[in-house]
Amino acid sequence: MVNNNTDQTQDLTYESKKRKADRLGLIRKTLTYIFLAVWGLIVLFPFYWMILTSIKSYSSYNSERIPRFIATAPTLQNYADAFNTVPLGKYFLNTIVFTLLTTAIMMVVIVLAAFAFSRLSFKGKNLLFAGFLSLMMIPNELVVITNFVTITNMNLRNTFTGLILPSVTSVFYIYLLKENFESIPDNLYKAAKVDGTSDLKYLLKVMIPISQPTIVTIMILKVIECWNSYIWPRLITDDENYYLVSNGIQEIRENGFGRENIPAMMAAVVVISVPLVVLFLVFHKKIMNGVAKGGSKG
Repeated sequence: MVNNNTDQTQDLTYESKKRKADRLGLIRKTLTYIFLAVWGLIVLFPFYWMILTSIKSYSSYNSERIPRFIATAPTLQNYADAFNTVPLGKYFLNTIVFTLLTTAIMMVVIVLAAFAFSRLSFKGKNLLFAGFLSLMMIPNELVVITNFVTITNMNLRNTFTGLILPSVTSVFYIYLLKENFESIPDNLYKAAKVDGTSDLKYLLKVMIPISQPTIVTIMILKVIECWNSYIWPRLITDDENYYLVSNGIQEIRENGFGRENIPAMMAAVVVISVPLVVLFLVFHKKIMNGVAKGGSKG
């Protein structure tokens, strides 16, 4: 009888502790979701404000002494002005050409470099790779100055070659892909060499398919980098025939809408931002998986 009472007391104590733990877990989870929701609103608010401003008329925007969080008379005229006032379509085409060519050339360079550092054996490989990594310590401002002098001396200003050439390699991407290649077992490489497979065929048939998530991630990040490129295009081009969408915004501000027509400028920014937002939403899982896989070995 005493044992039964003791067991019942222990059961009640266990159930009480369990209910208390469940309540604490529920409270903790609720607070976490509330914090994430508030933080998400804070992060997304600038995008909402950008879109909201872009659909307000010029007169409506300037008449608001206190900013309104909704558009009482939304209009799409600002988007028409974005393409009619300045050659925004040409800037888009230039950016697409610049992005595709730069990304394609860079992928060839970094894939071959990462393969050489991860699988081939040659004298001074570790020292050379350490030298490559040390380049990441150099401030970008110094690299921009050096590239500007080089491109100018080669008479490549106001050309797509001058725009593309300094961006066809990346030490960080080589390092990221090298780490991913080294996670592939050496036995596969040795077995392929026994079968008489060439290094290039092994790279194309084995390493690239296995490392596809990381390669796709690098491609997407490079596309975003090229699309957002501003300082170098602004520095190396003063001909609007080679303007990209990023430095085209500055031309819009100075020679197009003027500094006071904020709704029209916001419409141009929305048009420019949409491709990157869509790209990230479509491939965000691949980006996260590729970065996680590329940063780990074994």
